[in-house]
Amino acid sequence: MTPRVLVEGLHFPECPRWHEGRLWFSDMHGHRVMRAELTGRSEVVAQLSSPPAGLGWTPEGQLLAVSMVDRRLLRLDGTQWTVVADLARLASFHCNDMVVDARGRACVGTFGFDFEGGAPFKLGEIILVDPSGAARVVADDARFPNGMVLTPDGRTLIVAESMGPAVRAYDVAADGSLSNGRTWAELSDVVPDGICLDAEGAIWVANAIATEVVRVLSGGTVTQRVAVSNHAFACMLGGPDRRTMFVLTADNSNPEYCRTGATGKIETFVVDVPGAGLP
Repeated sequence: MTPRVLVEGLHFPECPRWHEGRLWFSDMHGHRVMRAELTGRSEVVAQLSSPPAGLGWTPEGQLLAVSMVDRRLLRLDGTQWTVVADLARLASFHCNDMVVDARGRACVGTFGFDFEGGAPFKLGEIILVDPSGAARVVADDARFPNGMVLTPDGRTLIVAESMGPAVRAYDVAADGSLSNGRTWAELSDVVPDGICLDAEGAIWVANAIATEVVRVLSGGTVTQRVAVSNHAFACMLGGPDRRTMFVLTADNSNPEYCRTGATGKIETFVVDVPGAGLP
């Protein structure tokens, strides 16, 4: 199959979410949250002073966004951002992607270390933020946690480990605590960035070191590979029947390059198995 380009001219699109009939995403190095319609029309929802990453919504429908560099969880109140939680005391380095559960609790991943600056490798944290803003570390054993999904029953959190490279799973307790961290799939030629879940329990993975997305089963078997035009950094299943795959691509992830360039695209194709779970 050959994906078609839905949107182009973006700085660095990341963290896509299908919500209320549109694709929402962070144009990370453009410091803006955007949304796009299936027609290809796109618009800026809000600007930020720091690069945005993971997105989600409260049960009341308010937009939440991770502010990466200043390590905060923000809520959009009208046209103004409000700080829900300052995560600087818990995050060892920049915050990253996020998934918000049905109760409005946010699981936020962290880089763990300054990989772009050449710092020594360190494991990253996963921080749970309650709707009240109370925050705590619920896992500290992930190798650069990146994209995250929750299974439909809310009992399993699946996390891309970009520096595994692997996909990791955790059991989720009633209070949001994580336990029983385990390898869901070891990967060899795939560096997982963004991920999404389908109704058969397979994970679609954006391969950050290649121009492709791959469908992976528990245990690591790859059942499908679809080529895209640029490096793939994130993916999401959406559309009216959740069978439209959105792949967020760019030819480079360097912040300085992306701020002055606009090679980012959203590419789409149709899959057989619909999306499932959150986000």
